Amino acid sequence: MIAVTLLRAFAFTIALTAIAPNVQPAFAQGTNVAFGTIRQDTSQPVEVTADNLSVDQASGTAVFVGNVLIGQGEMRLSAARVKVVYKAQNEGIASLEATGGVTLVSGQDAAEAERADYNIDSGTIVMTGSVLMTQGASALTAERMSVDLKDGTAKMSGRVKTILNTGNN
Repeated sequence: MIAVTLLRAFAFTIALTAIAPNVQPAFAQGTNVAFGTIRQDTSQPVEVTADNLSVDQASGTAVFVGNVLIGQGEMRLSAARVKVVYKAQNEGIASLEATGGVTLVSGQDAAEAERADYNIDSGTIVMTGSVLMTQGASALTAERMSVDLKDGTAKMSGRVKTILNTGNN
């Protein structure tokens, strides 16, 4: 895990150096950013593929393990493991809990983290643990990112780091 984190940090540093070599890093405790071009559409079906599935009718959960890919409309989420929590009386999905190399893609924006919790009703995804978000040539890191899929915004917090492109490149 440490090697993966170091490799990710190294790749991030190289990418930022190539993007804006003369701009210094900006640090903040929290920042709001736009995320994705796609808004949540809960009327669309949620498609899940994985290597294995375990269903627990008593608790109303399903656990997908191995190469999990979840799609709803144009949004994609992948992870090593995803727990789906269903609403009472089979009224749909309440939430998704993704762990292990989580990647969220919405439009041209993408984010990686150790964990993501997606609350379907509120339309929010909270990603935690070494979050790396890319938007075209720009990248941001933080410990936590909350995405509001209803308005397409994200809030990053916990030692946020980015390099600002001044437009001179």
